Parts: sequence; structure tokens; C-alpha cells
Amino acid sequence: MRNGKRADTIDLRIMLELSKHPRATTVAIANEVGIARNTAQARLGQLERNGSLTAFERRINPESLGYPLTAFITAQVVQRQLDDVAQALAAIPEVLEVHGLSGSVDLLIHVVAADAGDLYRIAGRVLAIPGVERSTTALVMRELVGYRITPLLSKVVSDSV
Repeated sequence: MRNGKRADTIDLRIMLELSKHPRATTVAIANEVGIARNTAQARLGQLERNGSLTAFERRINPESLGYPLTAFITAQVVQRQLDDVAQALAAIPEVLEVHGLSGSVDLLIHVVAADAGDLYRIAGRVLAIPGVERSTTALVMRELVGYRITPLLSKVVSDSV
């Protein structure tokens, strides 16, 4: 949460319900959590405003778009050019996520590619960004645990009761 305030039990239960049923209506969430519809609506609005709930976007498998390869590129950058590098990375459609790191590398860049040649092109495009000093590419052989939040939400809800 951007305001530093931790979610209370009701907020956590609302988020857990949304993680289980992302397309649930406000009425369905209110019924499941045991609160009034207006309360659920107000809580959902607050969770969106404080950054607890980010933009709703369905997770689309890049493979269905013709991008079966997933890779992670680590990059070292000139620190004073970090914002410009991030902006340039955001302009590359095959870049799905970029995380700033502490340690020996500065960025972890999640990319997808159509094939090995396409990955080579994307990695070259990343390396050509002014401010990127060095990069290393690691091809994902297989996803072992996909992105998930429900187990963590379940734990936090059970810890808060």
C-alpha cells in the first residue's frame, strides 16, 4: 500500500475473494465476505486508490501470440540514466516486466520472443539502449511455479484472525 497502512482483515478477505474469483461482482464479494454492498464498493475503491489493487488485466499466455520463448535479461546500467533506460525498455513490446535490483546487477528484465533469433534481436536492442553497460540473457527452460498471490493472501488472512 502506497500510504504505508496495512490492510485490515476485511480488506484482506476482499482481496482473497478477488484472487479466487477475479470477475466477481461487488455484490458477490460483499456476500462472500459478509459485508454490505456499499461497504464492499467503498473498500474496493479505497484499495484501488491506495495501490493495493492494480489495473485489472487478464494474464494472456504469450505463446498464444506467437512468443513461446521466455527469458530474463539482467543489465548493469549507468545509475544516473536509470529512468531513461527504464523508459526505453518500456518502449519494447516484448519486455513484459522490469525490476530494479540491489546487488551486482541493476535490472531484471522479463522478455518473450518468437524464437532464438528474435531473442537475439531483443537482447541486442536492450544492450543498445544508452546507459546499458552490460547484459546477460538467461532462457527459461520451463516454468516451475507461475505467478500466484492466493497462497500468500490465504496465509495473511489466517494469520490476521
